[in-house]
Amino acid sequence: MPARSFSIGSIALALLASPLARAGEAPRFEMPVACVVGTTCAVQNYPDDAAGPGRRDHACGLISYDGHTGTDIRLADIPAMRAGVAVLAAAPGTVLRIRDGEADALKSGPPQSQGRACGNGVVVDHGGGWQSLYCHLANGSVRVRPGESVVAGQPIGRVGLSGHTQFPHLHFELLRDGKTIDPYTTRPLADDDSCAVSTQTLWSTAAAAQLAYRPAAIVNAGFADAPVDLKAAEAGDIRRPSRDAAALVAYVRVIGVRAGDRQGFRVTGPDGAVLVDQTDEELKADKILWLAYAGRRRPAAGWTSGRYRAAYRLTRAGGIVAERNFEFDMP
Repeated sequence: MPARSFSIGSIALALLASPLARAGEAPRFEMPVACVVGTTCAVQNYPDDAAGPGRRDHACGLISYDGHTGTDIRLADIPAMRAGVAVLAAAPGTVLRIRDGEADALKSGPPQSQGRACGNGVVVDHGGGWQSLYCHLANGSVRVRPGESVVAGQPIGRVGLSGHTQFPHLHFELLRDGKTIDPYTTRPLADDDSCAVSTQTLWSTAAAAQLAYRPAAIVNAGFADAPVDLKAAEAGDIRRPSRDAAALVAYVRVIGVRAGDRQGFRVTGPDGAVLVDQTDEELKADKILWLAYAGRRRPAAGWTSGRYRAAYRLTRAGGIVAERNFEFDMP
């Protein structure tokens, strides 16, 4: 998505007086999605802080894309979205604008309409020139109206697929006096060409702990009865192995792999026998979202009932940057 910023229209609204941030004060923002980072959701893109072409997140990593202006908090897949995950007001404020009625659908390529790339969304005014923007809400889920006061943690909609998006997520963006601010640095985007994990943040203590920078993160993991592709993993269209399945495959999706990273799988059967032992595969390219899998063909006698276990590990420069242990029970 090449757009530098999102918009949900320019509907005029006379702002109500509110006990919000005064001039010179910065609000503190809570977690804007009712999920647990690292368990039920993950940050797929941070704001792009590169001062020019290319991409660079605030910690000198590449977990962003050129021109991205917000923090993308994604769900594991479309079934997780359909189960319903609330989008929350991140700070007290007054609803300024909304949009609803846009269909939920996966998009690819450039936006058809720049003005509607945000899809269904909400803009909240926090006083003192501060506003927050919530994009890609599920069709029909917006629960607030212009002029309504909200408190931090109040549900205002649900995570969806409206607008221009390729995965279910909330695009959360902060602005001050019309300039997009990186909540991880408290500065306007590309304001400083240096980068490092900042000690300054606009997140609350609890939100900062959840949204702490991760150089790589696992979106989801599981078992399948055949090799998996990204489209099927996003749709949740994956069959678990049965006793007569042609193969048993362990898979993971990882955010933020880098060229030179090394990955490994280890899969064991109910009796503890090692079925897969792939320990040191070097990755050849940078990928914001990477799908890896490893498996084994069915033995002549078929698969044994019981618990199958898998362990995945991604290392960088000799240190672990992401890992996941997972299992399933064969009937």
